Amino acid sequence: MSNRVLIVGGGIGGLAAALACARQGASVELFERSGALTEFGAGLQLGPNVVKLLQGWGLNQALLRAGALPDRLQVRNAVSGAELGVLRLGDVVRRRYGAPYLTMHRADLQSLLADALRLQSKVKIHLGAEVVRFDNRADGVRLYTSDDQAVDGDLLVGADGLWSRVRQQLLDDGQPSLTGQLAYRALVAQTSLPEHLRSEQITAWLGPDWHVVEYPVRGGNWLNVVAVVRGQMFGDPQYWDHSGNGPRLRDQLAQACAPLQELIHAISAWRLWALNIRPPMAGAHQHAQGRVALLGDAAHPMVPFLAQGAGMAIEDAHALAQALRGEGVDVPQALANYATGRWRRNARVQARSLRNGRVFHATGWTRLGRDLSIKLLGERLLDLPWLYRGAPGS
Repeated sequence: MSNRVLIVGGGIGGLAAALACARQGASVELFERSGALTEFGAGLQLGPNVVKLLQGWGLNQALLRAGALPDRLQVRNAVSGAELGVLRLGDVVRRRYGAPYLTMHRADLQSLLADALRLQSKVKIHLGAEVVRFDNRADGVRLYTSDDQAVDGDLLVGADGLWSRVRQQLLDDGQPSLTGQLAYRALVAQTSLPEHLRSEQITAWLGPDWHVVEYPVRGGNWLNVVAVVRGQMFGDPQYWDHSGNGPRLRDQLAQACAPLQELIHAISAWRLWALNIRPPMAGAHQHAQGRVALLGDAAHPMVPFLAQGAGMAIEDAHALAQALRGEGVDVPQALANYATGRWRRNARVQARSLRNGRVFHATGWTRLGRDLSIKLLGERLLDLPWLYRGAPGS
């Protein structure tokens, strides 16, 4: 690949796109408006569909050092504490899909992607570089930074997240909207918890109009806990690291069973962000136009109820690099192929994430039906072959 790729955004999606393209010989310039490649302290889950791609980029050992390998995903009724169903992970998932299921700290994944990127000779990372606009021309792209620099390239990738400026200029389709849900998150050393609260598995606690997810990260030494509840937050909605009010959260989860109550009370420091969303993608035009492509949350932000936000960004990065393979490639056509190949899968994951939110937070008779369905179907309901086998052609 001889193209000069310009990427806006230094998060997981942007770094993944830079690495995927650089591994195929492209010259890459990445522009991150922050002064450092930093990530907030939340965890993430990587299904085998994503781990397989990262392994193909030579990152297997780094993943195993930084991540955790939970052996099961357990779903429990958050009020009664009863186990509803289990999805076996570990060796079962590895044999079934060709790669393990990993849980990680977001900062660790970003760090290992950045380390791999620094080994690529044709990559330049610009920190403290805020991109304000671009020209999408027939013969190339030009982006402009806030300090009046102009940079030319063959294509531009907007990987600048939920509040993407690249998307604003390309699609002019307004801002994301609030869901009315708040996510409290905490990261706690397992050794600081009583032994019976420590965990090596993923547990999803489903309550009425709220849920909690917990899982190990950083080699299993830390526990990531996220609670999603109804509520409003005052302050900048683009900032996702507000201080969380622990006593308020405990009040909202007053119906929780004793084990979950004990875990929530054992955590003193919480961070908070408001969930924002866009409707599922409606067509390929929302992924790419001309020489400009969108990737990850800039293209298809999703609520975290399927744990695939980072995963779909990494799948996008792989698909983008594959579309650009070869010498003398027609860039607009390659980006059109990328968009056509990705938008339906991303729309399906967005829609399924929204549906999962309604299931997780079900109340009344719907909640009783949910619990019964999980008990009866168990792994047949919790396993997702269409997702975990990966995108067609990957």
